Amino acid sequence: MTATMSADTGRQRTLTALFLAVAMAATVGSALGFQYLGGYIPCHLCLEQRTPYYIGVPLMVLAAIASMLHAPAWLTRGLLAVGGLLMLYGLYLGVYHSGVEWQWWAGPTDCTAGAGPVDTGGKGVLDALDKFVPPSCDKAALRILGLSLAGWNAIASLVLAAVAFRAAFTRD
Repeated sequence: MTATMSADTGRQRTLTALFLAVAMAATVGSALGFQYLGGYIPCHLCLEQRTPYYIGVPLMVLAAIASMLHAPAWLTRGLLAVGGLLMLYGLYLGVYHSGVEWQWWAGPTDCTAGAGPVDTGGKGVLDALDKFVPPSCDKAALRILGLSLAGWNAIASLVLAAVAFRAAFTRD
């Protein structure tokens, strides 16, 4: 019976790692879609919130591969736990950015300038790149059901962290 339970748990960890990889990719893919398809220019904090996903997606793929190849359970569990920690960091970044947007606290000093039109001075876009000012972190570019994208990122990070930790710390 123990071998059956262990196999089921290993399969469950594989499926969970694959789910996390897809969910993390979908989350950061949505942000990239808003940027490149929707035309929403990300601020400094928006870009920083993507980092846990950029690291987490390949890490969860690695966890799934380790589980499928029947690597020691501690390895898969450790990778899932690191994924959970990354999502906790994403939660922190999302809550911090949301608080900046709601003016609950100040944002970083390199995030306060508002974006204005870029004057190329008749030279060209490449010459104007040094003068580009990204949008301010304290203004939400878009709110969906009352939450900014930073708020939605906080919720996604919380859910993904819970899923990762549950899989990492479930007993065999």
